[in-house]
Amino acid sequence: MMPALALFSFATLIPLPLLLAGAFWGGVWVWLALFYISVFTYLMDQLVRIVPAAAQDREFPAADPLSIVLALAHFVLLGLAVWSIGTGQIGLWQSIGLIIATGLYVGQVSNSNAHELIHKGARPLNMLGRWIYISQLYGHHTSAHVLIHHRLVATPDDPATARLGEGYWSYVPRAWLDAFRKGYRAEKARLDRVGRGLWHNPYVTYVAGGLGFCVAAALLGGPLGLLTYFIIVVYAQGQLMLSDYVQHYGLTRRIINGKPEPVGPQHSWDAPQWFSSALMLNAPRHADHHAHPARPFPELQLHADAPRLPRSLPAMASLALFPPLWRRVMDRRVARLAA
Repeated sequence: MMPALALFSFATLIPLPLLLAGAFWGGVWVWLALFYISVFTYLMDQLVRIVPAAAQDREFPAADPLSIVLALAHFVLLGLAVWSIGTGQIGLWQSIGLIIATGLYVGQVSNSNAHELIHKGARPLNMLGRWIYISQLYGHHTSAHVLIHHRLVATPDDPATARLGEGYWSYVPRAWLDAFRKGYRAEKARLDRVGRGLWHNPYVTYVAGGLGFCVAAALLGGPLGLLTYFIIVVYAQGQLMLSDYVQHYGLTRRIINGKPEPVGPQHSWDAPQWFSSALMLNAPRHADHHAHPARPFPELQLHADAPRLPRSLPAMASLALFPPLWRRVMDRRVARLAA
């Protein structure tokens, strides 16, 4: 088996030259990138039945450099896609393919990497993750995820926890708006405690930064480039919200003495598939992340006590787009856990 960090590097870096070549020259490169991120990843999960165990008591000095490379590549990739499509460098069908492939990469790899970075104690790394989210017009997720989701997960007060029976399309507006509001309130309360005002609130950066990226997209690719940018980032936001939806659907913390019980592995759905986990920097090992939010991605474990999704996280996210099918598969599993 390939060493852990080499596997993460292979899975996340291979699509980049394909996507960059697709932005410059279109043609087969676009379709190879799309094939890799979707079909190839699914086939590797299905055909190779291995679940690499995370190494214990080891340091991974190359993990942070990989995250930095992926973060910088995110901005280059986003800018090139906007320029290429906006200025007509490639044809219509190739442009559609590039939008889908770039959106998938940003949604699955860049989002997972930003999630890793915003949990870092080092300020430069944390800021890098924040700006990845800002570039997707989703900067408030930085605050809402750390200050709200990790504290309130699997309770009715958590915007990101999908309730039993709640379809994805109903979940999206509720979760997006609620996360924005509660994240802002949490940041304002934090600043009030130390006597700082509005201009110190990171929400100013989230909004101003997002507007700056919109201006940059328009300058790079004109009106069509700006439209391309909006489509890619909305698509990427949707994938992030699909991950949140799937990974906590229907799970609740019991109330003990008027307070929710401590967060445990039973409050997150894990997915053991190896290749999609490598592509998403072990984000599908979600229970261990909630138990140890600062644990680096190569060290995340699969929890024996965590409920398991019947398919990989990307496959279940695709199923969630069809609420009746999703409920047919998942509601009975939630009921068995509650029994």
